[in-house]
Parts: sequence; structure tokens; C-alpha cells
Amino acid sequence: MPNQNYNTYLHIMNKELLHERFEYKDGQLIYKISTGRRVKIGDVAGTIDTNGYRRISINKKRYMAHRLVWTYHNGEIQTGYQIDHMNGVKDDNRIENLRLATPSQNSSNRPKNKINKSGFKGVSWHKRDKKWQADIMHNNKTIRLGLFATPELAHDAYVGAATKHQGEFAFTK
Repeated sequence: MPNQNYNTYLHIMNKELLHERFEYKDGQLIYKISTGRRVKIGDVAGTIDTNGYRRISINKKRYMAHRLVWTYHNGEIQTGYQIDHMNGVKDDNRIENLRLATPSQNSSNRPKNKINKSGFKGVSWHKRDKKWQADIMHNNKTIRLGLFATPELAHDAYVGAATKHQGEFAFTK
């Protein structure tokens, strides 16, 4: 279940209010009205946060821009769903890059972890057996795909499992 804070704005933030305040252009929400001395008509709304997402303040509350863009175009976000950036770029909020996703689908569409030493998503070194191990998460469970002589072979196993279990949400890089 998604974080309840994400859905809180649905009761106050709606498509009509967003259309009153903003126009949409190339993935950005642009102010149509000035809401204070620091906000001018024509400015791109929001700033990039430390995680790389654009956030927009409305009535002293901060919202994720991708959720506002989705609402601007499609209305309310269904309970239990998140907004996924198909290309994995956190501040690419073009509507054609956004889609509804379950939390599990959304987490599948992430690049390899920054501390990954193998160079491949889903592949790690198995110290005891001195081989490369492939794993994948599916339905909040880790599936062990086996041990392999090379990281490339382990990654091939991961790619096959990702395609099977995660479909269009598989991110294999």
C-alpha cells in the first residue's frame, strides 16, 4: 500500500484546480497565476529535491510533480497505485513517460544499486562458493536464480527472470 501522505492531496488537489493554476508544457507545470512575490506567471513550477524528483509547493504543501502532472491529465490517482517514470529519469515528467504502477512494479523499474560491484543489476558475488549469484525480487520475495561462472551469465539469468516476472516494468541495466 502506498504511503498515505502521497494520497492526502487527492481530497484537496484535483484536475480543475491544477488547470486553474498551471499550464502543462513538455513535462513541466508552468504557473498561470502568481501565488506570491517569488512566483511569476510563466515560471516553471517547483524545484529538484535531493533525490532528483521535482517538488511543487501549493498552499504551503509540497507535492511530487509527477503526481501533479498525472492528476492534471488523468484526474485522481487510483488508491494502491504509484506513478512510475518509464525511462527511470526522476525529473522527466512528460505525460508519455508516466504510467500507473503498483509499488512492486514501480520498484522493479529501477536501475542497479549504486553499491553494486558486479556492474549488472541482480548480480552479486557469492563469497563462499566464489561464483556470481543472480537474484530477483518478485512479490516482495527474493528468487535465487543460481550461481554462475561469470557476471554476464548471471545477468543473462536475471534478464530472463525479469522479463518473465516483471514484464514491461523490467529494468535490466
